Amino acid sequence: MRLVVVSAGLSVPSSTRLLADRLAAATAARTGAQVRVVELRDLAVEIAHHLTSGFPGRRLAAALDAVTGADGLIVVTPVFSASYSGLFKSFFDVLERDALAGKPVLIAATGGSARHSLVLDHALRPLFAHLRAVVAPTGVYAASEDWGAEGLEGRIERAAGELAGLMGAVGAGAATAPAAVAPAAVAPAVPQQQGASDAAGELTVVPFEEQLAALRRSG
Repeated sequence: MRLVVVSAGLSVPSSTRLLADRLAAATAARTGAQVRVVELRDLAVEIAHHLTSGFPGRRLAAALDAVTGADGLIVVTPVFSASYSGLFKSFFDVLERDALAGKPVLIAATGGSARHSLVLDHALRPLFAHLRAVVAPTGVYAASEDWGAEGLEGRIERAAGELAGLMGAVGAGAATAPAAVAPAAVAPAVPQQQGASDAAGELTVVPFEEQLAALRRSG
């Protein structure tokens, strides 16, 4: 299994990257997945060029391929102006249209205050629902005061367990999917019209005009 982590942290060291690493470690411990981290900070220039030219650079193309081919994603953004960062959104803007369809995703964010925790449900969850990803029920928000406090580790473990379950369900579904069966030839449908059956039980179609004329003669 391949687990890809997208981190939009800008500083070094970054609390966004720290949260991403802890979520990845907890998920990998449950799935045995190989983890790859995509640092958007290192791709900022290539993302901007792609938005204006329509062509990804070498490193950005590799990152987009990794995300597209992942069995599960962990996406983490810092909160800017009560939403995800522009760099974070720009990266997902340059993904192919259906790249995340059906893909398990764990959403997470970091910020300076607990007041911004609603960013998970007001910004991140709608974004990935629009991209048709399968978003884990538990999102993880870490404010400055959460580091070292009780509660964060439990949220990390619960979210990682949910993502691992989604990844396992998707993998099992792919492994047990039945082989494609060529459709049998189907005779074209014949419009049913009022008529009478012959001796063999087959329908003999009588045009409506003839039926109407027969009724008038009998009347």
